[in-house]
Amino acid sequence: MTPTLTPDAPAAEQFTDPAAAAERLVELYDQATGYLCDAFRAVMADGATEARYRAFYPEIRLTTTSYAQVDSRLSFGHVAQPGTHATTVTRPDLFRHYLTQQIALLIRNHGVPVTIGPSTTPIPVHFAVAANPDITVPQEGATDFTLRDVFDVPDLSTTNDDIVNGTFTPENGTGPLSLFTAQRVDYSLARLAHYTATDPAHFQNHVLFTNYQFYVSEFEAYARSQLADPDSGYTSFVGTGNATITDPEAPLDQPLKLPQMPTYHLKREDGNGITLVNIGVGPSNAKTATDHIAVLRPHAWLMVGHCAGLRNTQALGDFVLAHAYLREDHVLDDDLPVWTPIPALAEIQIALEQAVAEVTKLQGYDLKRIMRTGTVATIDNRNWELRDQSGPVQRLSQSRAVALDMESATIAANGYRFRVPYGTLLCVSDKPLHGELKLPGMASDFYTTQVSRHLAIGIRAMETLRTMPLERLHSRKLRSFDETAFL
Repeated sequence: MTPTLTPDAPAAEQFTDPAAAAERLVELYDQATGYLCDAFRAVMADGATEARYRAFYPEIRLTTTSYAQVDSRLSFGHVAQPGTHATTVTRPDLFRHYLTQQIALLIRNHGVPVTIGPSTTPIPVHFAVAANPDITVPQEGATDFTLRDVFDVPDLSTTNDDIVNGTFTPENGTGPLSLFTAQRVDYSLARLAHYTATDPAHFQNHVLFTNYQFYVSEFEAYARSQLADPDSGYTSFVGTGNATITDPEAPLDQPLKLPQMPTYHLKREDGNGITLVNIGVGPSNAKTATDHIAVLRPHAWLMVGHCAGLRNTQALGDFVLAHAYLREDHVLDDDLPVWTPIPALAEIQIALEQAVAEVTKLQGYDLKRIMRTGTVATIDNRNWELRDQSGPVQRLSQSRAVALDMESATIAANGYRFRVPYGTLLCVSDKPLHGELKLPGMASDFYTTQVSRHLAIGIRAMETLRTMPLERLHSRKLRSFDETAFL
């Protein structure tokens, strides 16, 4: 029988100090990944032995025997019922502030310690070496030994969204503490680095999505203006390839080949800056981006893209504040049934409407001159105008839709699914039902005059949300009646 070698990890220990608990998580994770990295280097240099190398993710465990008497307004920070709840943890260095905050709420609300120790879930070697640029895991068949005979590899059968989708079945009566397991988080961190060409550590708590590259140059210009202001609170600007500037006049060296979803980060020391992701066109990219960014537990994400205006009274450049969504994107049908309502979130709606008023200098009834609230339809066919008009047009009319795009409902629905506050403010760039198609000349004039103002509104809304207490922003309407304690 092949022997299994593991690091000599500290035994599980109870903690009442959240910071000390987080520090133990870092210690356990660093020991485990360091052990696997050293073993991997040795095997690649000297060849495989008869031994198998294995290390485990650290774990947070809470056991309570009574119902917590907590503030009924709180949507997170406590378990729903007595029992044992646990979660595996990865990259505690990256999530240190988040983990400390969530552990502190557990200890305060339940009056019991948390237990920190190794879990029984092995760390796949691919994820263990991911932070080491000098180590590359070879493809299957590239070595003279079978990798999975010596190390654990990613197991997609246990890397899933069962918890967030409400289909998770507890093992041995132990419920989940977090929406994501360590392997699910590691999977997304690797995907984020691939799709955005930036390290996940750069992502900020407030995320703007757009479907046009035009917004990027405006975002960079805004970032430079903020870096030039010593009182702005922003400390650096990061572009694709992790290019970073702190000097507003410094060049931003970008790779010649952009990633699938170019991403830019205007950073603050506390992580409450703004990230802009150009997801391109289509619901598939929208789902992919939000599937992975969700593990970072952002405080809000907003869609600020372009749309087709569906009403004759709309003009190019008008804004649409979504308060409902018609979902015909189909990419989330298996995870979130189409009959699930996606509610508008009051905190987000107010922030967006106030931002429009501040940027446009219009108030009250006059605001209706350039902004409408209503249903936004999201479809998966960019050339829907070529279809038999009795089909899509009739459904759009029945839904009372005022705008149509290919991303907004997907982003909102995934925000609902992942318990991330969401919102949508679109800008009308064409009116295909009324003969105003998106032609090159029209588009150029439109982009020149509207992109800057639209992006400014999105940024202003995020800056308003940044000042809001988390207990208020993370609404109870995003949480189920049997919910995880962690945000």
